[in-house]
Amino acid sequence: MTTKHFFLIAAVFSFSISLAQGKFVTYEVDNEPYEGYYIRPSTGNPGNAALVLILHDWDGLTDYEVKRANMLAEEGYQVFAADLFGKGIRPTENKEKAQHTGELYKDRSKLRRLMTGALHAARQQGAETEKVAAMGYCFGGAATLELARSETALKGFATFHGGLGTPEGQDYSKTRGKIIIFHGTADTAITMDDFAALAKELEAAKIPHEMTSYGNAPHGFTVFGTPAYRLEADKQSWKRFIKFLEEIFS
Repeated sequence: MTTKHFFLIAAVFSFSISLAQGKFVTYEVDNEPYEGYYIRPSTGNPGNAALVLILHDWDGLTDYEVKRANMLAEEGYQVFAADLFGKGIRPTENKEKAQHTGELYKDRSKLRRLMTGALHAARQQGAETEKVAAMGYCFGGAATLELARSETALKGFATFHGGLGTPEGQDYSKTRGKIIIFHGTADTAITMDDFAALAKELEAAKIPHEMTSYGNAPHGFTVFGTPAYRLEADKQSWKRFIKFLEEIFS
């Protein structure tokens, strides 16, 4: 990311240097080590702040999720950015990324255990247990919807340019929380047909939901410093997401 990009994004989101210090946390799921990132807000009563679980993209837990966690902490939330691949596993080649995500797509039970394990790890850090929401980007968005279908009782589930398909044999009959979807109309990886299909499915299941698409926004439109980044779509979706958190936690 260039210096120009950094200061532009900093101005848009009103970053502050007053953030509390976040920390990486090693925890275990199925006797295997994972490393998440946990941060509390720097003001107010941080121990009582609502918790947001972040689920990462197909390149694992990176600086991007850490930055988003810090932004949420500045908004007054506790945040735990989960690790779904394993401690030290941060793939850089697309072949590796596809391998790790593909393994979890094939083993949905393991994916669910990894997410509930991350929630348990957050709670071991003293995080809020009643007011919890999950959010995810791309692969993490697909994982967020998997969590929503699993009967895990959270206040809300949010996806940004995430996978929207429902695996065969699954549905939203057990979903216990509101769903909000942020999508790019120009996304060719996850199309507007996929977007419409999910809308019909959620409506049929009577799940409270909100779905927004942004014009000229391709797949990955929130990822800072990339060709896909779209400032306006990122700014608008983030603003609505913060308001969504206020609504579900009120």
